[in-house]
Amino acid sequence: MTALPAASPDKAEARRAAFAARKAAHAAGPGAALAHLEAVLVPFAGEILAGYMPIRTEIDPLPVMARHAGPVSVPVILGPAQALAFRAWRPDCAMVPGDFGALIPETGAWLTPRVLIVPLLAFDARGYRLGYGGGFYDRTLEALRARGPITAIGFAYAAQEMPQVPTEPTDQPLDLIVTDQGSFAPR
Repeated sequence: MTALPAASPDKAEARRAAFAARKAAHAAGPGAALAHLEAVLVPFAGEILAGYMPIRTEIDPLPVMARHAGPVSVPVILGPAQALAFRAWRPDCAMVPGDFGALIPETGAWLTPRVLIVPLLAFDARGYRLGYGGGFYDRTLEALRARGPITAIGFAYAAQEMPQVPTEPTDQPLDLIVTDQGSFAPR
């Protein structure tokens, strides 16, 4: 575990530290993270998977998404304070710039995922994640969980773990966390 700040009501401070930790880890490469992610997705063969198009120094799930045995989608931001929607994706589909610089499919079916690979800035052993602050994934996970079972998998470098992510009542925990050092279910 890296020396990120402990619990703090100041998410901005935690985000600054998390960006720095992720940047340093990204420079070292993903290590075994892709193999660990692929292994945890085996039980979800045939299920609709939502991944993400990596931006900045986010760990890249695209090789695993391309090999998933089932439909794959990526998030599309519909507007501020809204849940994400998910559009069908495949490696050769036409992409256009979306919000925050992430690419999104130009066209395609809208899908409802059963399992999501979730990007993050930091995470803790409880399964909470620190994102960019828009609340998109929290709203999305809450809405999807209200409809039925889903599995939210945080995908990160192990160096992104912090002792305790600052949380709010609306924050949604992850079901699994996958890093370059392995995977675990939060306690």
